[in-house]
Amino acid sequence: MNPKMKYLLDAYEEKKIEIKNKLEQLRKTWNKDDKGIFAELCFCILTPQSKAEKCLEAITNLERIGVLFNGNENEIKDYLVGVRFKNNKARYIVKTRDYFSCDCKIKIKDKININDIVATREFFAEEKGIKGIGYKEASHFLRNIGLGYELAILDRHILNNLNEYGIINVDINKLSLTKNKYLEIERKMRDFSNKINISMGELDLLFWSMKT
Repeated sequence: MNPKMKYLLDAYEEKKIEIKNKLEQLRKTWNKDDKGIFAELCFCILTPQSKAEKCLEAITNLERIGVLFNGNENEIKDYLVGVRFKNNKARYIVKTRDYFSCDCKIKIKDKININDIVATREFFAEEKGIKGIGYKEASHFLRNIGLGYELAILDRHILNNLNEYGIINVDINKLSLTKNKYLEIERKMRDFSNKINISMGELDLLFWSMKT
């Protein structure tokens, strides 16, 4: 076994309990009501090119005071402190909220097919009424609500690790993550996951813990 792979497996053994506990904690998120699940989706709308801590702080404040569920774009934008492209993202949240609204209530959970997570991800990534969500954000959203543990969240941290371990060989700065390219890299990550007997969800958190 090469030293790099040994380091990865040793790191997993060291962090395994913490990682499994985190995934178990995420599973409980599915018990939230529709507003809570919608808030998780909005968090993922905010995350591209922004720090997760700032996005979480913004969503927590918006949810707490109710602006997330009934505020206009300008009201939402004012709470996106430290979030990049806040004008666009405030607009995405309002448009997406409108899409999931029915009789003045948010209805999102019935759009999530827990028996077909792949199709559910495609719906969230491809549906034109849902703004600011691609395959990465849709995968992130499903993971955050306790689903989609066999999906890959291909952000820069994960792509860098996949490069480092020889799973892919791409120039991340020039990489265009089209749907087909995303699914191709995801398949390679899944094959690697199966080979080393660490689930995709665990491998994702392991890579994150090693880089951050």
